[in-house]
Amino acid sequence: MSGIEDIGGKLAFQSQQVQRAAHPIPIHCSMRAFLPLGLLLMAVTGAQAQAFTSAEIARWQQQAKQVTITRDTWGVPHVQGKTDADAVFGLLYAQCEDDFPRVETNYLDAIGRLAEVEGESAIYHDLRARLFMDSTQAISLYQKSPAWMKQLLNAFADGTNYYLYSHPTVQPKLLRRFQPWMPLMFSEGSIGGNISVVPLERLKNFYANRKSTSWQRPDFEKAEREPVGSNGFAIAPAKSASGHALLLINPHTSFYFRPEVQVTSEAGLNAYGAVTWGQFFVYQGFNQNCGWMHTSSQADSMDEYLETVEQKDGKYYYRYGKKLRPMQATTMSIPYLRDGKIARKDFITYRTHHGPVVGQQADDKWVTVRMMDTPLEALEQSYLRTKATDYASFQKTLKLNGNASNNTVFADSKGTIAYWHGNFMPRRDPQFDWSQPVDGSNPKTDWKGLHKPEEIVQVMNPASGFIQNCNSTPYTVSGPSSPDKAKYPAYMAPDAENYRGINAVRVLSRKPVFTLDTLIAAAKDPYLAGFEELLPALAKDFQYVLDSTNPPQGEVVEAMKILQAWDKRYSKTSVAQTLATYWGERILRLARPRVPANQVLDYISLIKFTIANTTPQEKVAALQETLDELTRDFGTWKKPWGDINRFQRLTGNIQEAYDDQKPSLPVAFTSSAWGSLAAFGSRTFPGTKKRYGYVGNSFIAVVEFGPRIKARSVLAGGNSNQPTSPHFTDQAGLYVEENFKDVLFYPEDVKQHAERTYSPGQ
Repeated sequence: MSGIEDIGGKLAFQSQQVQRAAHPIPIHCSMRAFLPLGLLLMAVTGAQAQAFTSAEIARWQQQAKQVTITRDTWGVPHVQGKTDADAVFGLLYAQCEDDFPRVETNYLDAIGRLAEVEGESAIYHDLRARLFMDSTQAISLYQKSPAWMKQLLNAFADGTNYYLYSHPTVQPKLLRRFQPWMPLMFSEGSIGGNISVVPLERLKNFYANRKSTSWQRPDFEKAEREPVGSNGFAIAPAKSASGHALLLINPHTSFYFRPEVQVTSEAGLNAYGAVTWGQFFVYQGFNQNCGWMHTSSQADSMDEYLETVEQKDGKYYYRYGKKLRPMQATTMSIPYLRDGKIARKDFITYRTHHGPVVGQQADDKWVTVRMMDTPLEALEQSYLRTKATDYASFQKTLKLNGNASNNTVFADSKGTIAYWHGNFMPRRDPQFDWSQPVDGSNPKTDWKGLHKPEEIVQVMNPASGFIQNCNSTPYTVSGPSSPDKAKYPAYMAPDAENYRGINAVRVLSRKPVFTLDTLIAAAKDPYLAGFEELLPALAKDFQYVLDSTNPPQGEVVEAMKILQAWDKRYSKTSVAQTLATYWGERILRLARPRVPANQVLDYISLIKFTIANTTPQEKVAALQETLDELTRDFGTWKKPWGDINRFQRLTGNIQEAYDDQKPSLPVAFTSSAWGSLAAFGSRTFPGTKKRYGYVGNSFIAVVEFGPRIKARSVLAGGNSNQPTSPHFTDQAGLYVEENFKDVLFYPEDVKQHAERTYSPGQ
């Protein structure tokens, strides 16, 4: 919807409506006259060229006096402000101190300007962002925001800009001034919400006028990526030794995606937990009354439409019912870095009332996507829930319908535990299969408003006494007390079961009473359910090959015995875990290309498919190849898992570097794909033989909601991105051993463990 234009220092993406004769998928590549990079960046951002005014600086300095930041002995910032806006001002300042590059990058991503830094490779990433998120709309929403929200938005910009003013040696990649409307383009805690599921390759095929030879759903190849998501557990008072509700907060994200903070004000704000870099609300955390844990959801909050398009007199129309409607066409200009200078690539983009065109199907139907487009409500909900006092007040925030991509696990000090599967949920005609693209020409496929919060899949105070969600189906969320699938439309919860979910139900069901310590133990239960069927299938087929005329000999027979004796529990000393992991990854790679076209399998189904669609000889050969690979890389195949699976943090860069010759720590826990509740996705990197973790357990906390909050937490690595900081890896030793530190929630505890207390700018 936008080309870039600088208007008085405010970045606006100005739409230009066009109707022009062109071939069906037009593109205009404009190699406009190159400007020197410095001049061009000033022209593009405007604000970069203008210094902060003396009036602004004086105002920031005055507000900074209303803010106190106390860094505890772990470097966690405890931000206290007189008003909520003061607290937000200090929170953003503290975030920038810890990792300004991630703050800036998240906004470059949200407003569609990565290509100005990363170059041509990010053009279609930016195009996708601009198709769904419009800064012109964000500016308008900012201007219309209620006074309380506008104060927070202003404080966001002021706190960030004051950091830049007071740190003149910091060199942003692009954004030298932050605008108060920017959070309205980054309104959920999971950057961009569902936009990321729109395939960039399909988008590129369409707008680069390339014919695609196959049709791919947005979740195509999902099983080939390291699983991300989260675990959330809630324990009712009846299953708690203290008689108070307990909550596990366990997001699985790329490492260092969220830092640990506490933000308080004299106006009642007091939230502790994980905040996404650049946002001004605690995304996964707790206050003195309640806690909330978000897990990524497959609840169907967006839809694809197949549009029947016709061209008449050089204009495009799409069929809707018995009529043709004009296709909205917009010129969009994407600036990108090329050879140290800024060039532009111009596109003509299209949209219907369903949403933007994001691809084309083999039968020439154009694909549009409809998803949540209420950034103000989403931001209001994200902030207001941090000030909830109990179940009723938290549920009230759900009425804003501003959470499109996450489930919620909840607990409060009154003893209530609850779960909601998604939140923003369009009401649809159940006669259609909403798991597939629907006919955009049929008016019956239009949304019929939204479901009320009480209509979505949920549970409150289940008789089982526990709630778990591990990005899995809500119909096992509380064991035998789970919601009844038959009572809900299929589109509300198409989520499949996964091995973490299976293990979580088992762990939470078998123990009658929990404490914080035993809840931590449950969160790191080492059993890997993903090998329950896979290894017996290998053993069966191995015996078949063993009985053949050409049986395997020597080391592969020894390796098979090690696997058969394994208890399927992760351990740093386990050779069996190394063998199972390398073999499992290899046999799945072999089977994946055999999955029928357009069929997407969840991980459990993929393993069943692999067992059925690989021969005994292939399974045994894959084991031999595993031994050969390990021997080649490490000199022996008898390699304990902890020798290979490592935690390392060297640079603090967003794209971390890894080096086998530099210090690292052994890690027992492993990929969530195998059912590891404590997730640690690892792989080799250029130049390494060992595997290094990069995604999985990041911020983890357990909370007890009694008259006085008791909580423990751990963060991957540490809170600072600076290798020279003592808080760069000060939590790494705890993290790899799955140990926790005490959370310093109350002022007297923070004061007792204070490392430094200051106001922004000091």
